[in-house]
Amino acid sequence: METILLLAHTEPDGTLAKPALEALTAALELSGGLTIGLVGGRTSPAAEQIAGCGAGRLLAVTGEAFSQPRYATDAAAGEALCRASGSAIVLAPATSRWARALPGVALRLGGRIDTHATRVALENGVPAVSRWFYRQRMEAMLTRSQRPWVVLLDPGCVPAWNGPAGTAQVEAVEVNPPQTRTTVTGLRAPQTDEQTIRPDARLLFVAGAGWTKKQADGAVHGAEAEALILGFLRAAQASLGGSKSLVDLSGEGEAVLRFMSHLNQIGQTGSTPRHAKGLSTCCHGEEPHVVGWRFINQRRAINLDANCGWARGKADVLYVADAFAVMREVNRLIGPQSD
Repeated sequence: METILLLAHTEPDGTLAKPALEALTAALELSGGLTIGLVGGRTSPAAEQIAGCGAGRLLAVTGEAFSQPRYATDAAAGEALCRASGSAIVLAPATSRWARALPGVALRLGGRIDTHATRVALENGVPAVSRWFYRQRMEAMLTRSQRPWVVLLDPGCVPAWNGPAGTAQVEAVEVNPPQTRTTVTGLRAPQTDEQTIRPDARLLFVAGAGWTKKQADGAVHGAEAEALILGFLRAAQASLGGSKSLVDLSGEGEAVLRFMSHLNQIGQTGSTPRHAKGLSTCCHGEEPHVVGWRFINQRRAINLDANCGWARGKADVLYVADAFAVMREVNRLIGPQSD
């Protein structure tokens, strides 16, 4: 079996986040000689965190210059770790940090890269990756003869590794930080006290443009829509998604949900969530939106139109009802947190 390098960047506290632990699970399933390469301002907590995984070598590029995501420093660290390990297969979680830097690393090494992999496995003794194409209607298994082969694994596709911590022997890889023209001075968060994106939530609540349209009384009830949705998210600790038509309203001068942004969009041009359950409300059921729900295990929808796309086999359960009335009652039933 070919040798494997797992690349992982650490969090501000020096540990590894869930996407990196998921990629570790995938790397272990390939059953090859595994080397782990860590990058970050602090790497010893991450090394101790995964000490029991059974990797043959543990390499690390450590230093303040590598604590922040930046193409120049991340690419230099990734290249150095790949050369130090000499591995034929390079696996990494598809975080924004690696997705930006590793294509350049693959080019520097004369290798190839595949992104948005959902599974890595041995097929007839050869490493292969699964990837979706054509708006996630077709799944393909890919193999490559070029080496090194860099693969970015999408989060949420495999269980996160959960093993014993311990003491690990780490080999330091020295990298002279390249000259940079940027300085990270801090983080700036949106002016909001509501967390609406929860990737690990069991339930995804999707709002459609119907929440911002005229209701049966001929009026728009934007304030009530916001209260109902936020109340449900708080009580159920659900994650919020939005149809493309809803998140686009902010650019069209129409009534909007103030906490909704393009980061919440799912569907053809947005993210593909993998929550255990999903509830769609006031959505028109158009195909791009439905495609975004492909990997939701249990799909339910609330819509006044019994003949919408959801009623034609795309939802496991369809409630033909007014979403405002349904969510008022749901919030009443699940507790005072929704008030």
